[in-house]
Amino acid sequence: MTQTQGPLSGLRIVEVSSFVAAPLCGLTLSQLGAEVIRIDPIGGASDYKRWPVTDTGESIYWTGLNKGKRSLSVDMRAERGQELIRQLVTAPGPGGGILVTNAGGRAWMSHDSLAQLRSDVITLEVLGRRDGSPGVDYTVNAALGFPQITGPADYAGVVNHALPAWDVACGLYAALSITAAVRQRDSTGHGTQITLPLEDVALATAGTLGYLTEVQVNGRSRESGGNAVYGTYGIDFVSRDNERFMVVALTTRHFRDLASVTGTTAAVDAVEGALGADFSTEADRYRHREVLTALFSHWFREHSGAEIAAALDTSSVLFERYRSFEEVVNSGELENNPMFSALDQPRIGSYLAAANPASFDGAHLSAGPASEVGGDSIAVLADVLGTTADHASALIADGIVGIPAN
Repeated sequence: MTQTQGPLSGLRIVEVSSFVAAPLCGLTLSQLGAEVIRIDPIGGASDYKRWPVTDTGESIYWTGLNKGKRSLSVDMRAERGQELIRQLVTAPGPGGGILVTNAGGRAWMSHDSLAQLRSDVITLEVLGRRDGSPGVDYTVNAALGFPQITGPADYAGVVNHALPAWDVACGLYAALSITAAVRQRDSTGHGTQITLPLEDVALATAGTLGYLTEVQVNGRSRESGGNAVYGTYGIDFVSRDNERFMVVALTTRHFRDLASVTGTTAAVDAVEGALGADFSTEADRYRHREVLTALFSHWFREHSGAEIAAALDTSSVLFERYRSFEEVVNSGELENNPMFSALDQPRIGSYLAAANPASFDGAHLSAGPASEVGGDSIAVLADVLGTTADHASALIADGIVGIPAN
């Protein structure tokens, strides 16, 4: 896998970050062609060895989020190190002057401080909570309400999500915000200070999807529905050989096909009449989902997973068999998906890595392997600041700049 020329070629992003949201922003920009320089403290930030790791302790997580970025290692506590970062962010050039960070609260790296050196600087700071206090995906999620409606419908506790959804959404919002600010700068010559609280990303999403609005308008919160799809008909079924399927009938056609495949059309019509329901509407299909599921479940329990898949394939019904990550990898799907290509990642090994999921003129834009912390220190200083080899050696000898130990 090699770095692909992309629509953001010519931009230079300096990233001072850790964990998910801000690094994902940088990765997305890198995949789209921007030069991204990740700055870490000497020896790596707190996420450098984060799980999952290889048998030798190398972070699969870290290298995945930092593909295609150049790595500079700096002593951020030293004034000389801080000044070096400020110079990198504000170095002249039409594509530079952009900082992405979640390491806020540092006056030397603030927008106002950097704007004194470059008036058109663009800074994006990812916050935990909007007041600047700490917050991570799982604490933000706990305060929002989703864990109370996640999990089995009859479970009295709370269930956290396995996917850090707010981190992912925040990282993508951050990448979009940077591109918007660059477009504005190209048009006006003005820089932009962007703050993006993780808390507000979650609140905005919950509001847009109606979770918060329905409380304000209807005076009640959404109930826990287990695996049922809210407001329509969708639920999981188990086959005779204990395979599990997610089945969704969004439209009347889907629903009628499901009844036909399961041989329950007459029974469904009888129930519809007895209940005075109208199963051509999503509302009634959802309202009476338990009795409908009881009708359909018998057919699923009498058939194997292969038989179920073959029967549903002949219909319009939306369905998918539940799979583990191992099953996805072993299925050959990655090899057959043009978004994936071979990546030789030092310290990790060779594997199929995903490019940007959007294709541009039929091509997926990818990024090369992640550098080791400090692996590009000398080259970055030379390329951006014109630092001589002797000066770079002095910075390394003084402990201001780091390079890999081996």
